[in-house]
Order: sequence, then C-alpha cells, then structure tokens
Amino acid sequence: MATKIRGRERLLAKMKALPLQVRSAIKQALAQGADEITDMQKRLVPVDSGDLRDSIAQTWGGGKVRYSSLNAGAETGDPDLTVRISAGNSKVRYAHLVEFGTAPHINGGKFAGSQHPGTAAKPFFFPAYRALRKRVKSRITRATNKAAKRVAAS
Repeated sequence: MATKIRGRERLLAKMKALPLQVRSAIKQALAQGADEITDMQKRLVPVDSGDLRDSIAQTWGGGKVRYSSLNAGAETGDPDLTVRISAGNSKVRYAHLVEFGTAPHINGGKFAGSQHPGTAAKPFFFPAYRALRKRVKSRITRATNKAAKRVAAS
C-alpha cells in the first residue's frame, strides 16, 4: 500500500537539503515506528509453522521487495529515509491468502474437480499498520521539528 504524496519532487529536494542531524532524527523515528509495526504484525499473525511470522521483515530503501505478497511503504523516495515492511518470501508465498482469505472454488491440479470451501480471512498485516500509522507519523513529525529547532538554535 503505497502512500501518494503531492509535490513529491519538491519534498525530495527539501529532504536532501536537510542537515545530517535532522535526517538522523527522522531515520531513528522511522526505525522505531517500523519496529513497532512489525512487532504488532508478528503478534497478530496466526502461527502454524511460524514461517509466515518469520517472513515479516523491514527493508530500508525504495523498490519492491522480491517474493513478498504484502507490502507497506513508499514505492520510491529517499533511500535513506524509506522503510518498507513486507510479509512473504521465496518460501512463504501465501501471506495474502491468510490476510484476505479465499473464496470457495473448484480445485485444479492434483485434486482437480474437488470443491474447496474457502478460508476465512485472518488479518494481521494491515490492521497493525492502520493501528500504528498515526502514532508513527506523529513521532516522525515531532523528531523532525525537534531536530530542526536544535539545528536552528546552533
């Protein structure tokens, strides 16, 4: 779920111009927020083998996470100030099926023709993201303002 920003190019230019102290404070706030979100996601995810829980990860920098079926974070931006949270990897390719469930359907392949009853959704990824999104944004804003005031005062 990518966030769209109006005036993104101007914002990126301003972010590049920020002093190192401010960028460091923002990155620290981002890291703390990402840790909180991933911790909550890992608490909420239904655990069978633990592979899905263990696939929930953070990646710094822009771009798409390979093999992930669920992503939260900006598609592009300042690589130093972008963190992407994802679920799924080369071993776990069913995170979206757990998050959103499946509809009843007729099976193909080895069990062709048999009826699959579908599975109920067991959301874990986006509820954690939505629950903590405001707190994380507020923390980043506070860290930015505090660091900017420190830089201005010196």
